Amino acid sequence: MKELLFQLDEMNPKYKQIYQSIRSLIEKAELKANTKLPSIRQLADLLQVSRNTTLTAYEQLLAEGYIRSEPKRGYFVEEYEPMHLQCPKAMPVKYQGTELPAFVDFRAGAVDMTVFPIKAWRQCSNEVLREEIAYTYGNVQGDPHLRANLAHYLLQSRGIQTSPDAIMIGSSTQQLLMHLTILLKKDFSAIAVENPGYDGARTIFSLQGFTLQPIDVTAKGISIKQLEQTDSRVVYITPSHQFPTGVTMPVAERQQLLKWARQNNGYIIEDDYDSEFRYKQQPIPALSSIGNPERVIYLSTFSKAFLPSIRLSYMILPPSLLVRYQQLFSSVEQTASSLHQRTMALFMERGYWDSHIRKMRANYKRKMQRLVSALEGSFGETVKIIGFQSGLYILIQFQSSIGEENLISQAAKHGVKVYPISQYYLGKESQKTILQLGFSNLSMEEINAGVHFLHEAWSKSFNYL
Repeated sequence: MKELLFQLDEMNPKYKQIYQSIRSLIEKAELKANTKLPSIRQLADLLQVSRNTTLTAYEQLLAEGYIRSEPKRGYFVEEYEPMHLQCPKAMPVKYQGTELPAFVDFRAGAVDMTVFPIKAWRQCSNEVLREEIAYTYGNVQGDPHLRANLAHYLLQSRGIQTSPDAIMIGSSTQQLLMHLTILLKKDFSAIAVENPGYDGARTIFSLQGFTLQPIDVTAKGISIKQLEQTDSRVVYITPSHQFPTGVTMPVAERQQLLKWARQNNGYIIEDDYDSEFRYKQQPIPALSSIGNPERVIYLSTFSKAFLPSIRLSYMILPPSLLVRYQQLFSSVEQTASSLHQRTMALFMERGYWDSHIRKMRANYKRKMQRLVSALEGSFGETVKIIGFQSGLYILIQFQSSIGEENLISQAAKHGVKVYPISQYYLGKESQKTILQLGFSNLSMEEINAGVHFLHEAWSKSFNYL
């Protein structure tokens, strides 16, 4: 292909030049969707480089979702929808003492609508609308096709070996936790929780009458030593990307936690809410994939990686709880949309899900890097950036005693909305001032503008930058 015949220099890695050139051709629409690319050998011969060089370039393009690999057919260009970045809006007039509507909202958890695969999702949805399942309440435990696809996906992405029969589909993590706590009430009265930790789970536990036992989060995740000193035999954790601190629990601590559960005949509720988004390494294997998963209850959701409004989450129960769950909830109607469940099953079967995850991971990685770079350039060593290797938000810790309320208030007066993490603590608050900044739904220009106005707000108000 003449489009792929480009000059390579000796000053930069050749695989990187090949990757950047092909990526540029795709983004400029000079290489159209579904165009067949040369084989690794053909491209190597064409450019007079080694096969390892072209293989590395193709693997990077594959990982970022620019191309796809079809068994026995080769490599093809994926459909590319350019990101239409929004230009910053004009700042509204500021009146002294008045808090303006947010101009840049660093809210965590939103999804970038500019790269949402709307065509593929609409196509799958239209097909499902012609099926009878779209007009029923659906299977109590969840759509069988979706559960089968999830079992395959979890084995490939998280190392979890499970049967579709052990998977429960629900409308949200909180809804599934509500069912789970009804199930656990018979044998348990207390639940250990991370401190700080996800307040949405704590709310469900409290509503169900469980005693909450807060356990400190260390640099290696939840403190196993503190946990062992409690009388709780159930613990709720977010080990792969601890919410909100961003800590990842190492394998050694995971082994200790599994040992604690076995010795106490208890359960670990593993909330794996955003494991798809790691930017420096592959996702760490889930607790459910280490040793005997008998003591682990696994939870995850499509809200972070796909769309919050789809309202799809799922839970894997160990055999010791599965039969009782099916007996208790056999007459309870499915809460998740049958249409959305079957559409997601078809979306996964056709490979759209894997392609979507690769694209979103690359997209969010670029935004994460832009946010971190802008913060470092504006604030230098006056702030510490936490959790920039994974997830859809970062934390900034201030090297001073300025209160979070003042920082949030001053930011709002300059048209920027940032978020505290104090509400995630039980009984005590952090002695440090830490704020949460999400970036997933912001354009690159909005990220730059938001950091610029934060610098303006905080430097004028506190005179320490």
